[in-house]
Amino acid sequence: MPMNFPLALTWMRILIIPAFVGVFYLPTHFIGLQMANEIATLIFVLAAITDWLDGYLARAWNQTSAFGAFLDPVADKLMVAAALIVLVQLGRIHAAVAMVIIGREITISALREWMAQMGKTRSVAVSWLGKVKTTAQMVAIPFLLFDSSLSLIDWPSAHEIGAPLMWLAAWLTLISMIYYLRVAYQDGFEKN
Repeated sequence: MPMNFPLALTWMRILIIPAFVGVFYLPTHFIGLQMANEIATLIFVLAAITDWLDGYLARAWNQTSAFGAFLDPVADKLMVAAALIVLVQLGRIHAAVAMVIIGREITISALREWMAQMGKTRSVAVSWLGKVKTTAQMVAIPFLLFDSSLSLIDWPSAHEIGAPLMWLAAWLTLISMIYYLRVAYQDGFEKN
């Protein structure tokens, strides 16, 4: 497997997860919670930018590979799962939200693998609903990580923006999972 810059960006997303989580475990006399929030937000936003950038560069430089296509969504799911678990531990989201989102990712990944074995990967290709869900989630998480006022007048706080967006992402997660399962059922079972 030859290493290229887009693939290196993907690996970087995976390798920064311990730093992202670890910032909340540093001694409070060394780093306060607000600074930990800010650092974690910055790491997550940089990871989200590299997610877009590695795919763009791989296509633009004709450096796409089967391994890169496999690793990119794995890196994304690991980073999002780590963020959701941290947010649950910090009490900023309900555990049910994290379970729905992480559970859906595992379910859809397994479903895509199964459909690929049947030669029907197009049936479970990413839909517009999945893209809207991902956008809501990727916007909500930095707000919830930051968890502070965004202005001098203290309204709205980052949490007041992030929490409703995360609930929206959770609902869209359920709806998109049902959609993918229905499409896979119709394409996978009814045609066999």
